[in-house]
Amino acid sequence: MVMGSNVSLAALSEHADSVIVRLGWESPTGEGDADVSVLLLDGNGKVRSDTDFYFYNNPVAADGSVQLLGKAPTADGSEDRISFDLTAVPSEVVRMIVAASRYEGARFGELEGVRLSLADGTGEELLRFAIDDGDSMSAIIFGELYRRGGEWKFRAVGQGYDTGLAGLATDFGVDIEDDAAAAEPQDDVGIDDRPNTAAAAPTDLPTSQATLAAVPAPRRSGDEAEPRQPTGRPRTAKKRVTLPKAAKKTLAENESWREARLFPVSALKSDRDRETRATSVLLSVMAQVPEFGRSLTAAFGAPAGRMETFTEVTLPHGDSPRRPDGVIRVERAGKLWTALVETKTNGNALKADQVQAYMDIAARRGYEAVITLSNDVALEGSPLVEVKIDGRRKHKVALWHLSWAEVAHQAQVLIRHEGVGNAAHAWLLQELLHYLQHENSGCHGFQNMGPAWVPVRNGIDDETLCQGDPRALEVVESWERLIRQVCLRLGGELGQKVLPVQRARRGIDPKARRDRLADQLCLDGRLQAELRIEGTPGVLAISADLRTGRLRTSIEIPAPEQGYPLSWAKRLVRRLADAPADLHIETLLEGQTAGPRGTLERLRPEPADMLPKSNTTQIQAFRLSLFKNMGSTRGNAESGFIRSVNDAIHRFYTTVAVHLDPTTPHRSLSKPGSTRA
Repeated sequence: MVMGSNVSLAALSEHADSVIVRLGWESPTGEGDADVSVLLLDGNGKVRSDTDFYFYNNPVAADGSVQLLGKAPTADGSEDRISFDLTAVPSEVVRMIVAASRYEGARFGELEGVRLSLADGTGEELLRFAIDDGDSMSAIIFGELYRRGGEWKFRAVGQGYDTGLAGLATDFGVDIEDDAAAAEPQDDVGIDDRPNTAAAAPTDLPTSQATLAAVPAPRRSGDEAEPRQPTGRPRTAKKRVTLPKAAKKTLAENESWREARLFPVSALKSDRDRETRATSVLLSVMAQVPEFGRSLTAAFGAPAGRMETFTEVTLPHGDSPRRPDGVIRVERAGKLWTALVETKTNGNALKADQVQAYMDIAARRGYEAVITLSNDVALEGSPLVEVKIDGRRKHKVALWHLSWAEVAHQAQVLIRHEGVGNAAHAWLLQELLHYLQHENSGCHGFQNMGPAWVPVRNGIDDETLCQGDPRALEVVESWERLIRQVCLRLGGELGQKVLPVQRARRGIDPKARRDRLADQLCLDGRLQAELRIEGTPGVLAISADLRTGRLRTSIEIPAPEQGYPLSWAKRLVRRLADAPADLHIETLLEGQTAGPRGTLERLRPEPADMLPKSNTTQIQAFRLSLFKNMGSTRGNAESGFIRSVNDAIHRFYTTVAVHLDPTTPHRSLSKPGSTRA
């Protein structure tokens, strides 16, 4: 689409009652990002109240019409996803604005590939809109969904604001109480002066009548102990319950007593038992905890409504009836959304013939989706199972995949960070999480580097691995799955976004990118990845050298713009007072020449040893690194390489990264309370 054009959703798809809007962009540095927001407008072009403004602290509409699903990795970086259930939108809402904003003075011109795409309930992409002229804009209206003649349409807007989210929100009537407006900007509120849009607003966009706007600022990543002042905008529509971080004191007489569990695992003797139990446990909790069920199904095009789940359902299929592991049904306004579920545990692979049969059954019966669940992690452009779609059928069925790691991640985020409706729901999710994490459940996530792992390591050791070897590509794909799972686990623990960074040209084919990485593995024997963790001052890099059997985790801290180098060095050493003594610190100099380096233990008494001997040499950054031996096991078990990677990243973050000031690049290392990088 081009700016200003519009299209009827019904004309594009029969399954447009629910849609997924994706906003994407790439950052050349791997650190740039933006926050998405949605505004619901009435016939006057204004929000009915501040609760019609959806953002990261108010991500879900009570009626299920809007849900911000967060970020998902893509081949080019990541994209934000927003789910719209158009059947649940109140009748007085006539337009829904989809926007994104940057922070800390950043502009969209610093990002590449700024775009919007819209998919229907089956996951099929219906339209795409690229924004090419957002250079000076700090907020952009990407598009809007609006009612016209009893149907929903989409308009590609591309309207920019140089006053950020404040200018945008004020134009549509977002306001806060006067006492909050007089306060200093806090965690969730930022105050801006009279906004001015950077471009002339279209005739159907209302102009601001307010002189002051207060809108949520980007999430801070400072100390949790920092007091928060109440804001005029509610954080959620309802009070949320999360489990306490500290465990209650046990009443057991001794450590041998085992706590009674809702979902026991002791009776699980076979893979079939594990699959049956895991499916029943998951589907029952999804039906009983609406927030959890919705968080897992919204991205699949399911509406927000009453959910019921079933197991071991028999469905006709030729001469031999099929029994999918589970069925999910969601009812909304008299309409049913149905998905068949196929489950695998304990590292067992999905079977293409089973999935194909369920796709055929779903198409014949008018079901919307087939959902597969296993320990494996799906990669873009590399499906876990190949299925054939009969183009003669009018009804389309979407095929989706969930890994058990994603299920555990969603449960962890809800009960430890975002909260659920009541204490009983929090307890149910805690029991589910305990079950999934138990060693006997078979739901451990990705933990097998595959049959090519040992031959590739041997080929690197004896220098017989050649470029183009398909086994190297298998290892690269397994490495990418492992990194995505690490992001899920760490993000669930922290309650922050953790995403893999893909430094690839926009539009490059995922397979071509992996082929290039496989060739690089054959040349230098290294697997490398980068993670962007919200609140850290740089990108966390992980490198696995298969020749030496060593893992290196590191982060680069940009040098401050002001002050003296000796002050920078002393301040950094003070920040790392509780970091491991074997932490390596390297000074990166202008022109990429080698600089001073040493362990923290050696540099603590003499921070000046971090500085170059020449006063004219410009310091670019400081690189902090920890080294760890890979697991001694050369097999496929998690006890070897996979566990080593998990432990290395977890140790680096908890012992090094948490001590660093969450500053943006080229800001003072000592500035407290800075927003994220």
